[in-house]
Amino acid sequence: MMIFNRITLLSIILAAAISHLGCTQHNDPLSIAFLADIHLQDIYAQWGDTDYRGIKNPANGKYNTIRTMDAQLHSTRIFNENYFAFIAALDDIVSRKIKYVVMPGDFSDDGQPINIRALKRILEEYRTKHGICFLMATGNHDPVRPFNLPAGKTDFMGLGGKEQVIMSQADLYNSSSMDDLPVVITSDIQKSGYRDITNELADFGFFPKSSDLYWASPYSSYSYEDYDFDLAKQEAVLDVRQYTIGAQPFRIPDVSYLSEPIEGVWFLSIDANVYVPKQQAINAPHDPNSYEGASTGFNNVMHHKSHLIPWIKEVIKNAKRLDKTLIPFSHYPMIDFNDDATADIAQVLGENKLQLHRVPSEIVAQTFADAGLKVHFGGHMHINDTGERTTEQGNHLTNVQVPSLAAYIPGYKIATIHTDRFEVETVKLDKVPRFDELFPLYQMEHDYLQSQNRKKLWNDEILKSKSYHEYTEWHLKELIRFRFMQDWPKDLKDQLLSMNGLDLLRATLIQHASEFDDFVSSRNLSEESIQRYDSLIRNQSIIPAQLEAWTGYDLILDFYRLRSADELAFMDIGQNRLAQYELLYSTSIITDPRHPLQKSIHGILRILHSFAHGAPADHFNIDLKTGVLSRVDN
Repeated sequence: MMIFNRITLLSIILAAAISHLGCTQHNDPLSIAFLADIHLQDIYAQWGDTDYRGIKNPANGKYNTIRTMDAQLHSTRIFNENYFAFIAALDDIVSRKIKYVVMPGDFSDDGQPINIRALKRILEEYRTKHGICFLMATGNHDPVRPFNLPAGKTDFMGLGGKEQVIMSQADLYNSSSMDDLPVVITSDIQKSGYRDITNELADFGFFPKSSDLYWASPYSSYSYEDYDFDLAKQEAVLDVRQYTIGAQPFRIPDVSYLSEPIEGVWFLSIDANVYVPKQQAINAPHDPNSYEGASTGFNNVMHHKSHLIPWIKEVIKNAKRLDKTLIPFSHYPMIDFNDDATADIAQVLGENKLQLHRVPSEIVAQTFADAGLKVHFGGHMHINDTGERTTEQGNHLTNVQVPSLAAYIPGYKIATIHTDRFEVETVKLDKVPRFDELFPLYQMEHDYLQSQNRKKLWNDEILKSKSYHEYTEWHLKELIRFRFMQDWPKDLKDQLLSMNGLDLLRATLIQHASEFDDFVSSRNLSEESIQRYDSLIRNQSIIPAQLEAWTGYDLILDFYRLRSADELAFMDIGQNRLAQYELLYSTSIITDPRHPLQKSIHGILRILHSFAHGAPADHFNIDLKTGVLSRVDN
């Protein structure tokens, strides 16, 4: 009995050790989860150098360090509830028995020590308990600058619903009112650079582990055949992994890496962060303020970080030679993420709208496809999308945009490796336990803002959300109201907001600019146009009342739904509405779009059409030989 107990104990210890390493076991076929743009903020923060505890939640007595609802609804990401969404996603991954999780950047909300420590605790818990192997890439919200940056936020929630300022240094904020709450000072809110972040998260891909079968970086001197763990550790230090940028030149860390945690599978993490030096960098090369932020991605890689391209080519060549399955990922997209509607968006809304500066140029897709890359997983844009390109040389590249857990529609991707294809599935996070735990605090904030006669107050209907999906949809609606509507030309916006679907259909039928002017001012149509309109309605089996039931605002909302979630948004929009948009688009094609406003309406309908008819973005196969994408029926 004693021998049996010792053997049993030894087995338990061995199993725990394997689970702790977490990167040696897998199911067949292998499935990999991708969690992008988590933007984790520790809502239960325990600060290391201040006794500040946050604000007490009257519903459960817990103390929370959270950002205000007003701040959330002016941002493209949720700051607080994504904490619960992250846990829900990991629990879902555990239930599916997936052992490999890739996190392509923005895993933290600005890389503050308090948030990086919280992320590490969560990852270590799931690695230890469930044997999950995590592999990461840095995003522009992880090292916000290459070096530690004094910083803070002015919009945490404080007592009574007021804003609470938290800064890493006292000289970063000057109070403007006697009513302001005392500023909290803590170094835990600074924005950490590469060294602090990667040292804290060293076990999640950034540095080699003894359990890895292979690990390398663009700066490694060894090959696969002569791999030595001790040498790999020596050459993985950040002092070695640096490149030069700028005319001086300046040395910046680059944490790209290649990891083989399991036989036959290579995870290629591309650090596409590029921090372009400002003029002042000449005299202050180690000052974080001497560099621009990294949000452009691969367009800047092509100019400033081109050393990655030959390294990636060599990785692809060796993967093929050694029969390794390559899983490439980075924070940034490699292909146009607007379903190739970027030119139309620039024409209708303007070249600097809808984050068009982040759209990768065509040379990016061409370069990496011709280098041999077949699939790439990215994030950054908080959207669900798939882009595909075939070069003149006949090479194919598919870019899979992983949705954010902190925006509409929240979810993650699963890629299952088959012999000749990747099967990609999107998991929507409709329900998230405890997502409404902070609602009593938001109500307190709303009451305070009302008492201050806040002119543009957020809609507290969001606090009636019954699911996380509904909550993120409310976030999108308020974001449109507070921020996105500013991107629209005034004439187009005003006209759309004054029309319903029936008005829009009639407007698409008008062939003459003068008649269009009369219509938009009086809603009257010529007899000829009325006859054409009635004929189209009959042919499409659409009841006029269906068109009158929605407005131009609904069209704008659906524009952002489709842009954010692609075909995942179809259910929220409804097939009838989608069919009606197609009718409007088909009728607008046969009009004379020389009138500027009519041309803009036509352009919006064309963009909607592009968004709704892009490459598969829910559940699909990627043929690794032909590059052909095919939908999988759920």
